[in-house]
Amino acid sequence: MTKSVVRLIIAMILTAPVHAQVPNDPYPKPINATEGVVKVNFTEFATIPESRGQAARMMLLVDEPGTRRLFVNDMNGPLSSVSYDGKTVTPYVDVNDPTWEVRVQFNGNERGVQSFAFHPQFNQRGTRGFGKFYTLTDSTNMTPPADFKSLGEARTHDTVLLEWTARNPAAATYDGGPPRELIRWAQPFANHNGGHITFNPLARPNSPDFGLLYVGFADGGSGGDPMNMAQNLASAFGKIHRIDPLGTNSSNGKYGIPATNPFAGDNNPNTLGEIYAYGVRNPQHLFWDPRNGNMFMSDIGQNIVEEISPVTSGANLGWNAWEGNYRYISRSEVGLSDPRSDPKVTYPIVEYGQIDPLLQPSSAAIGGYVYRQKAIPQLANLLLFGDNPSGEIFYVNADNLPKGGQDPIRRVLFNDKGEPKTLLQLIKEKNAAQGKPAATRADLRFGQGPDGQIFILNKRDGVIRLLVP
Repeated sequence: MTKSVVRLIIAMILTAPVHAQVPNDPYPKPINATEGVVKVNFTEFATIPESRGQAARMMLLVDEPGTRRLFVNDMNGPLSSVSYDGKTVTPYVDVNDPTWEVRVQFNGNERGVQSFAFHPQFNQRGTRGFGKFYTLTDSTNMTPPADFKSLGEARTHDTVLLEWTARNPAAATYDGGPPRELIRWAQPFANHNGGHITFNPLARPNSPDFGLLYVGFADGGSGGDPMNMAQNLASAFGKIHRIDPLGTNSSNGKYGIPATNPFAGDNNPNTLGEIYAYGVRNPQHLFWDPRNGNMFMSDIGQNIVEEISPVTSGANLGWNAWEGNYRYISRSEVGLSDPRSDPKVTYPIVEYGQIDPLLQPSSAAIGGYVYRQKAIPQLANLLLFGDNPSGEIFYVNADNLPKGGQDPIRRVLFNDKGEPKTLLQLIKEKNAAQGKPAATRADLRFGQGPDGQIFILNKRDGVIRLLVP
């Protein structure tokens, strides 16, 4: 039974307005829809052009302070720059341009250009990172040998980490040559293809974490991690990796493995030195608390639990032995008798059930942001995250982090001329104005701008929204 069929059956069970308990539901009490709601003002900051006849499939927005531009990607291939005032959107580079011979695999909801990251020295002439940025993309080109293979024989497509080098970082469009390939993964299934790549934004020059690239990488797909790769330290799937993209001490000599990585110096041939943390299913976003440096991850669950979890060096985040706080049994069942009972596992700070009435007909956790600014007082000191399909945005107290469960979760709604609305409501209204069919899901994503700005992205109307005081 597929995940979508399971969700459809569950949705049919939920016929009453009150949350109906179903077998094996860890969260019989639904997310509170009205208590503690925070309302925020917003503006339509910019619009990203369509590609392949559909709204831009935006995954990520980042600030590149050296050139004073924002950048946003479309899973179909384009990477665009956006001026700080939002008035100018300029195509920067198309990863799928035939010139580069990358051949982006963008079929389906989950494949395409997954993420991108600018080296912190991108605009610093004379440094090793000058002009360099990175993309993580799915590719139809499976001719080159893979650095990392799954434990099965199937190979549906590859995911590649590429390094691009601009000659002039301030140029309006990319002026460099073809990208250099750093890592290639052979994917066994069409889903769970990659994740977020990012440099730690809090790392300063000469600090141990400066210039190291974090790569969130999913478990290879299908469902339930059928080859048990997430818990296997010899497999590159189901992990958060940390590499030095400018180093050379990896097996293929194209990147570096930091000596401070937890398994880099253990002299065990059955562990990969690239691994920073393991036991993840489909990690979607990595983010840090600027006040204390704590790192977090959003991970999409199987059919029952969605989670936001802390990440530390060497952490086992549980999957597929655990789904959130609960022992994973099957695609339709978790064990409720002994939650959080393995002291070696790092459990979520917050989690929620996929069948919650707010989230139907489907759900998938997406992070995240810890807001430590003062411009929007009602968001101060909150950890923000959301649900990808429904577009619901949630918060918990960043200074009093929960220990799992969904009871502490409260909603963030958009203040639209005095009327509180969800992101999906805003998208549907925009679709009507665009003369397009109303979206049935939001595909929510977060972006971060200068001075702690919070941007809200989606894949259904091409609009980047900015939260404002």
